[in-house]
Amino acid sequence: MLVHSRTGRWTAWAGFAVLFVPLFALPLLVIVAASFSTNWSGAFPSGPTTAHYAAAVRGESLQALTTSLVTAVTASLIALTAGTWAALAGAALGAGGPWGRRAKRVLDGLFMLPVAVPSVVVGLAVLVAYSQPPVLLNGTRWIVILAHTVLVTAFAHQSVSAAVVRLDPMYEQAAASLGASPSYVLLRVKLPLLLPSLNAAAGLCFALSMGELSATMMLYPPDWTPLPVLIFTRTDRGALFTGSALAVVLMAATLLALLAVSRIRTKASYR
Repeated sequence: MLVHSRTGRWTAWAGFAVLFVPLFALPLLVIVAASFSTNWSGAFPSGPTTAHYAAAVRGESLQALTTSLVTAVTASLIALTAGTWAALAGAALGAGGPWGRRAKRVLDGLFMLPVAVPSVVVGLAVLVAYSQPPVLLNGTRWIVILAHTVLVTAFAHQSVSAAVVRLDPMYEQAAASLGASPSYVLLRVKLPLLLPSLNAAAGLCFALSMGELSATMMLYPPDWTPLPVLIFTRTDRGALFTGSALAVVLMAATLLALLAVSRIRTKASYR
């Protein structure tokens, strides 16, 4: 909304501050403050210390962070590949007449189904489906990666689908008229034009996977414990300040990854 008067702008900023600070900023600031504290005095943490961070970057905590990063990167790459393929296939189906449009709606619905149900239901479905031969994944890291992939693929699919719709078909037609094969058009025309959206989808998938807890709690084996699970177990046992430090480490790692993706997306948009 455009606000032209100075009074209106100040009112808009004041309203934003009133909503943003207590709902978003304050809880995160409390977590950061607790991560540097040893006890709670009244309404605020106290007893400044950095010992929690020393423990958060070594041993079990470092292994959990590595597990989360590997899981998020792997799930994001698989989800981005599957979501991009489905988005391109859906666009081709949608251009094929009434039956093609119906097939596209079915395809979109299938990819959005994991978002329509709670993530704990997805975790249970994956656990039941892959706990028996011939595909036995229960007790391995792959069942966690699979569940994360299922949960984030919908977001990759929707992001890329929206970008495919906005593509100007003239680029593809011009390349085809010059003799380019369909695979060449896909690899050298379509995908480069979709690169900013692909980077955005990758960042979204990564962030969602890094913070996933509900489905992971049902599936993770003892040797593949992601950081959100470790944060939950620490705080559940009363180690609030240690859990807060781990939460800050998780936020920092996610933000750094998103900033890196944002730089790539910015460069891609100017290509």
